Amino acid sequence: MNTESIAKALKELGHPTRLSIYRSVVRAGYAGIAVGGLQENLGIPGSTLSHHISGLVSAGLLSQRREGRTLYCVAEFECLQTVIGFLQDECCADEQTTPKQ
Repeated sequence: MNTESIAKALKELGHPTRLSIYRSVVRAGYAGIAVGGLQENLGIPGSTLSHHISGLVSAGLLSQRREGRTLYCVAEFECLQTVIGFLQDECCADEQTTPKQ
């Protein structure tokens, strides 16, 4: 992912409702969670939930799959790891080390 993609993912996660949605989907694991279950768990109106899910999908953080009439949200864990890695990769890179006395 490039810097712009990382920034978009972080922007989407920067909204409290989207962060709550994403945490719930991540907690569900690789099987994902039904959109109806998300709506019930979080108490978010359907149209609002759909709007926020769309932003998370466009950032690559979530994908969706349909099983019959049920739509599931699934976390894209590789994207999550990329975002976390981007933040960690440069950790302390410019830190000046001083010899221990």
